[in-house]
Amino acid sequence: MLSPFHPESGIRKRGQTREHILLAYTFGITQLIVAVNKMDTIESTDSERRFNEIKTEVSNFVKRLGYQPQRIIFVPISSWNGDNISEVSNKMSWFENWTIQRKENHHTGKTLVDAINAIIPSMRLINKPLRIPLQAVYKMNGVGTVAIGRVETGVLKTNMIVSSII
Repeated sequence: MLSPFHPESGIRKRGQTREHILLAYTFGITQLIVAVNKMDTIESTDSERRFNEIKTEVSNFVKRLGYQPQRIIFVPISSWNGDNISEVSNKMSWFENWTIQRKENHHTGKTLVDAINAIIPSMRLINKPLRIPLQAVYKMNGVGTVAIGRVETGVLKTNMIVSSII
């Protein structure tokens, strides 16, 4: 995620955004979502201009690597307020939608969740058994045990029963 304050520092030679994009490219990741965060901290009259500046700067960088910017989803968000995360925010009424162009079809949406749902899972890994290496396990009051990990192979579905081998 990029902050609208100083995204340039993220794209500079040792910037975190640059490193994340380079890692994604190195690992062969072809689908990207760029969430421009903290849009609530910019005056509403400047937020569209700032979002477009960031989008242009990141697009120029990823294009030099070999990505096609028209295949990257850019979405303005405020994670603090939940704007454009799962529901459309009226605080960014200037943002009509994002559209991702693919050979087989186009997807359009307005939120980060829409963008995540537009990602096409890799078919070479989807047909394998479910494997989720866990990074951390937390016990949360009122919630229970929460495991944090990444789906490496297979598919994880809502209400699916899984077991852990420790």
